[in-house]
Amino acid sequence: MTAVTDDHNETGNETVAGAVNAALNGAVHGTVDGAVNGSLNGAADADRAGDRWDDGLIARRAETRSADDAAETDEDEAGHHGALARDRDDHLPIGGSYVGPLRNRLNALRELLGLSQTRLDGRTLAEAGRVLDEAAARQRLSSRHTVVAVAGATGSGKSTLFNALAGVRIAETGLRRPTTSAPIACTWSDGAAGLLDRLAIPGRLRRRPLAGGDGDEQLQGLVLIDLPDHDSALVYHREQVDRVLALVDAVIWVVDPEKYADAALHERYLRPLAGHAEVTFVVLNQIDRLPGEAADQVLDDLRRLLDEDGMALGEHGEPGATVLALSALTGEGVGELREIIGAFVQGQQAAALRLSADVDAAAAKLRPVYVAEGRTGLDERAREDFSARLADAVGATAAGEAAEREWRRNAGRACGTPWLRLWRWYERKRMPGAALVQPTAPVEKELTARQRVEQAVRTVASEASRGLPAPWGQAVREAAVRGSQGLPEALDELAAREAAATSGRPQRPAWWPAAVLAQASMTLLQIYGGLWLVGQIFGVLEPGLLPPVLVMLAGIVGGPLVEWACAAVAKGPARRYGQDVRRRLQEAAAGCGRAKVLDPISAELMRYREVREQYATVSGTTRPGAGPVTGRGRVRTRIG
Repeated sequence: MTAVTDDHNETGNETVAGAVNAALNGAVHGTVDGAVNGSLNGAADADRAGDRWDDGLIARRAETRSADDAAETDEDEAGHHGALARDRDDHLPIGGSYVGPLRNRLNALRELLGLSQTRLDGRTLAEAGRVLDEAAARQRLSSRHTVVAVAGATGSGKSTLFNALAGVRIAETGLRRPTTSAPIACTWSDGAAGLLDRLAIPGRLRRRPLAGGDGDEQLQGLVLIDLPDHDSALVYHREQVDRVLALVDAVIWVVDPEKYADAALHERYLRPLAGHAEVTFVVLNQIDRLPGEAADQVLDDLRRLLDEDGMALGEHGEPGATVLALSALTGEGVGELREIIGAFVQGQQAAALRLSADVDAAAAKLRPVYVAEGRTGLDERAREDFSARLADAVGATAAGEAAEREWRRNAGRACGTPWLRLWRWYERKRMPGAALVQPTAPVEKELTARQRVEQAVRTVASEASRGLPAPWGQAVREAAVRGSQGLPEALDELAAREAAATSGRPQRPAWWPAAVLAQASMTLLQIYGGLWLVGQIFGVLEPGLLPPVLVMLAGIVGGPLVEWACAAVAKGPARRYGQDVRRRLQEAAAGCGRAKVLDPISAELMRYREVREQYATVSGTTRPGAGPVTGRGRVRTRIG
C-alpha cells in the first residue's frame, strides 16, 4: 500500500483510510457506484485537507471536478505531463556505450571469447558470456536508477528494514515463515519500469514510498527490492533470490545477532561475492535485543568473518563493503543507512561498479585457462633441435659423407694411372653382376625412419606446450600432430630427389684438367721409355740403356705421385661437396618441418599470445607480466 501526504497529520490519514475503505466496501458488495462515490468523497476530503493520495495497490488517482478546483486540477495535470516528458528526456542509457576502463575491458572480453570459442568448451566461457549479455541488457536501461536488493535469512528483519526505508508498510512482517514469498519493489522515481521488467517483478508487486518524508530527494532514483529468505525451506524462494541477486546493482545483506555467522550465508553468498564489496552493504539488525556493548562485539566479529571471506571493508576512506548496526524496529541507525544509500544512489555508479566486479569474477574463473606458468613458446634452441632431428631422420649426415666419398672416388678415377683403371675394368668384366648387387636395407633402417620423425614431432610439441594452460597446450599438440601427417613421406621424397641430383658426375675443380694432363704425360713417358728400350734391344736404335730406363722410371714413379697429389688436393673439395649436400638436405628437411609442424605450432602460440593480451586487459593489467595494478580499491592479480 502507498500513501502520499504533505503534513502527515491524523486528519489526512483518517481521510485516506476512509476513501480506501469506502472503495473496497463498494467493490466487495458489488456496488460499483458505491465504490466510485466512496472513492471520490474520500478524495474530496483529502483535497480539502490539502492532501492527495495514491494507494499504489489499484494505481488510481481520484480528484473532484468541482468548479472551484477546476483551474487547480488543470494546472496539476499540466505539471504532471511535463514531469513525464522530462522523465522521458532524462531517461538515458548508460552512456550509449560504456566508457573508460570498463568499456575497454568489455571489448577485450568480447574479443577474448571470440578467439577462444574453438579452443575452450562452452561451459568454461558461459559465465563470461553471461556477463556480456547482462552488460548489454543493463546498458539499454536507465542509468538514473540504482537497483538495490534487500536480502537476508529467515527472521533477520529484512522486510522490517525494507518498510523502514520506504517509510510505509509495504512488505508484510510477522512470525509466520516465510513471510516474503516473491520479490517486492519500491521505486522512488519514475522511469524504472524497464529495470523491474528485467527482474520479472509484476505490476501488482511494484510500490511507491511515503512521499514528503526525510531523505526523499536523496533517494531519488532508488529501486529497492525486498527478496524472499535465502535460506527458505521452499526451493522456489531460493531460486528467486539467486536470480535477482545476479541482476541487481547492489545488495543490502541483513543479518541478526543469532545467524550472522551462518555458514550458508558466508559460503554460498558472501565468500563468492567478495569481489563485489563496493556494491555490498552488510547490516547487523536487531541490535535492540543486545545488552550493553554486546552490539559492538557482535559487529566486530561480523567484520572479522567478512575479512576471512575475502571481502574488503570500506573503512578509513578505503572502498569496500559498508558494515553497520541498526534496529529496523526502533529506527536506531536507519537514518544513517538512509544517508549512506542516498549518497550511493546519487553517485549513479552502482551499475558500472557491479558490472566491473562481475568482469573481475569472470576473469578470476578464466585465469586457469589463460595464464601460463613461466615463459612459453619455442626458442631458437628448440627449433634448431627439431630441424637437427629431422635432418638426422632424413639421413643428411650420411648422405653428405657418401657424397664426399663419391667425389674422392671420382677424383681417383680421373687422376689415377691407366694401369689401375685397366685393372678395375678387368675386375668388373671378370664379375659382371658384382656392381649391381647392393645390400638390402632393413625395414627399421629405411631412408627416413618414421619413428625418429614422430619422436621429433612429439619433442617439439612438448617444448611448445610447456607451461601453457591445459586447453592451449592441447591445441598446440593437436596442431603438431595434424601437421606431422605425411611428414615422413615428404622427407622420403626430399631424400630421393637429392639422391637423384647427386647421382651424376659431381662438378670438378679447375685444377682437374691439369692433373689429368699430368697423369697422361706420365703415361706417355712410360710408353716412350719402353719403346726406346725395345728399339735398342732389336737394334733399331743405338744402344744406351740408361736414358730409356730413366724415362720409364720417371713415368712409372710420376704417375703414382700425381695420383697421390690429386688425392691429397681433392680432400678439401670433396669435403666441401659433402657438406653442401648435407646442408641442402638439412635445409630441405627443416623447410618441410617448418611448413608442416612449426608454422601450425607458431600459429597456435600466436593465438594464445593474442588471447593472453586480451585477458590482461580484462583482468585489469596493462600487459602480461606487469606488476599488480590497483583499481577501485582492489588489487589485480599479476598474470604470467
